[in-house]
Amino acid sequence: MLERVKNFSTLIGISALLVAGSAAFFSVFGLSRLFSGAFFSVIIMAGSLEFAKLVAASFLYRYWNDINRILKAYLMIGVGTLVLITSAGIFGYLSNAYQGATVGFEKQSTLLISLEERLEQLEEDKVFLKEELEAQVNDLPENYRTARRKLREDYNPQIQQVNKDILNIKTEISDLEIQLVETGVDVGPAIYLAKSFNTDVDSVVKFFIFILIFVFDPLALSMVLAWNISLREKEFEVYGEVDKIFENYKKKKEPKIEEPKVEEPKVEEPIVERKVGRDARK
Repeated sequence: MLERVKNFSTLIGISALLVAGSAAFFSVFGLSRLFSGAFFSVIIMAGSLEFAKLVAASFLYRYWNDINRILKAYLMIGVGTLVLITSAGIFGYLSNAYQGATVGFEKQSTLLISLEERLEQLEEDKVFLKEELEAQVNDLPENYRTARRKLREDYNPQIQQVNKDILNIKTEISDLEIQLVETGVDVGPAIYLAKSFNTDVDSVVKFFIFILIFVFDPLALSMVLAWNISLREKEFEVYGEVDKIFENYKKKKEPKIEEPKVEEPKVEEPIVERKVGRDARK
């Protein structure tokens, strides 16, 4: 259906511009994040290389049979290397975006793990204090009530403090879990996929980033070449129409040269005189 559209080459050009522009944007800013010490310089350099890559690919397609082998080989190597650089820049950009979205989530997850470990330790301390109190009380004779009371008075403040700490930590864990639910909305799909494939979130995100890298810039380059092909076909059609118009114009304007008619000489038949009368009878 699309190939019947009158300006199909324009659609190809717009698609190529959007894909190549997006790839260039992600690559340029990804490289600038990687070399943040020279942010604007890297943007200018990477932007120039991205533009030159597209022009070099178009040049190779249009003048493949006209350039020498050395220039052809160098441009091919240069375009291939720039594709790898662009892919590295896209990887850096997407990785930075992922880390920015998950840094808060990771901090809260780490804090939650530490609080859970602290809660477990306090539970063990509470059990240990109670067991130690019971053991010391049981070691005393039954008639040593004052000593037993003294032991309980010594241990009860410690047990109460542990209970207070446990309550505070449980409150912090509850609040932190609520915050994790709110923060996890940004990385919720990645967490769901990680659970579905029984792996960690980083591996899932890395897998999808590599898929985007293998599709993004090669597709942009292919769309630019497809645009060149459509433009060349359109040029051939235009030149063909111009040739037809010129030929028709020549046919209309060329004067008709009539060849002079050569009149054949008339051959007169000889006149035979008839003799009348006496001469005829003879």
